[in-house]
Amino acid sequence: MTPNYLVTHSGGFHADELLSSVILTRLFPEAKIVRSRAPEWITPGSDRIIYDVGGAYDAEKQIFDHHQRGAPLREDEAPYSSFGLIWKHYGRDYLAAMNVPEAHIDALHASFDKSFVLPIDLMDNGALSPSSAGPLAGLTLSSLLETLKPSFDEKEEGADERAFHAALSIARAFVEAGVGKRAAKLRAETLVLNAIEKTGEGRVLELPMGMPFRPAIVKAGADHLLFVVHPRDGKDWCVTGIRRVDDGFELRADLPKSWAGLTNGDLEAASGVKGATFCHNGRFIAAATSREAALAMAEIAVKEASATA
Repeated sequence: MTPNYLVTHSGGFHADELLSSVILTRLFPEAKIVRSRAPEWITPGSDRIIYDVGGAYDAEKQIFDHHQRGAPLREDEAPYSSFGLIWKHYGRDYLAAMNVPEAHIDALHASFDKSFVLPIDLMDNGALSPSSAGPLAGLTLSSLLETLKPSFDEKEEGADERAFHAALSIARAFVEAGVGKRAAKLRAETLVLNAIEKTGEGRVLELPMGMPFRPAIVKAGADHLLFVVHPRDGKDWCVTGIRRVDDGFELRADLPKSWAGLTNGDLEAASGVKGATFCHNGRFIAAATSREAALAMAEIAVKEASATA
């Protein structure tokens, strides 16, 4: 059934129904958004999907509210908002519409739910306070989207509707970018895992381009890898260290101390590699003019790291 109407409540808007609208309007672009609390609109019917209003949750009747007694909970008893419910039932179709490969849909659906949808659900239900973000409290997505609501004294006719649709475009950009970034990480994972297999027991991983690589390295259990080499923007090649943990800066191995902060001729002299052009003072990244030079720098860095270890 293709709905003619996407029905949510009128008045002030919140992140959950905005983000739900992003999903539904992508799947049903011809459907009209109706913002109303009138009984004739918030009563289930075959021509509509109702969300964040109506006092019921019944997927078969296509009503997805979470304000009623006995509102739906996740398996871990975290509360759903309308966004979580819409994502649960329509998220996979949304990902398919975004051209996510079928093999990646379940993994992406779960990761987006955990990292993007769940925080919206918790905040909308008061189970998580923006204040938990400290000085960044006003910069959470929920808070930012609410700043787009009309001020209390903006009483012009249609002000709420205009603000809602303006905010919807912004919310759409965040969802599409969030999905796109996560989809890209899954594509990168496939490429990195293939490269790891080709590398075997080598300590330097060569990739065809810059991409997220640490998650796949960890997933593969490739603890022997110390550096990654890849071309950059078609101009030069990079040698990059691998962080030990996601939220830290310590590397499995640093580039040689004697290279720190050097460029061009000075770095060529210190490294003995013609074409070496740059080494960051923090010794986590270096650059060279060619693949051969970058690989040579990486091998030297491996030997020095192994010797000091």
